[in-house]
Amino acid sequence: MNRTLSFFGRLALAAATTLIPSLAFAHSGGFHALGFVDGLQHPLAGMDHLIGMMAVGIIAARAGGKGIIIVPSCFVSAMIAGALLGIAGIGLPSLETGIALSLVVFGAMMMLAKPFPLAVAASLTALFALFHGNAHGVEIPETASGIAYAVGFVVATSALHATGALAALTLRRWPGAIRTAGVGTSVVGMALAAQII
Repeated sequence: MNRTLSFFGRLALAAATTLIPSLAFAHSGGFHALGFVDGLQHPLAGMDHLIGMMAVGIIAARAGGKGIIIVPSCFVSAMIAGALLGIAGIGLPSLETGIALSLVVFGAMMMLAKPFPLAVAASLTALFALFHGNAHGVEIPETASGIAYAVGFVVATSALHATGALAALTLRRWPGAIRTAGVGTSVVGMALAAQII
């Protein structure tokens, strides 16, 4: 079983590294929000958000207890705050680098034998959520369709958190699988950072 998990872990890592190039970021700068359904679909369009949100769910499940609710709630709250800054025309510095670094850090958190204390896990995920939210906030128009898009985006993000948490709970007997996913997450983050620099 461990040999099979190791094989699939390496296969996933190779696939992630190969698939990174131009569609890696969910926010291309040319996207215009159209409504709720577009908001639901958008987090699935870029590897950065898809992998990052699953990682937050895994980190939450590893924190255990109240952490399974607190970590994603802190992330979503900070993501909304970052989006509001973006809508107001305030862009965070080194935005794409911050998003790439979030994957590196989230992956490292998944690789640790013991999870970070809840306060640290929640704070780190919230910090990086500001970057994820800000990147999308600059693209959301201040219209009814923009608000609908934002609601869809939050719903999809929360669903990805729940999926990551469920995956972590399902795989808790195989901590090596979580660590392998953490390695893959960090590698994707480093590859994205290399494209930016």
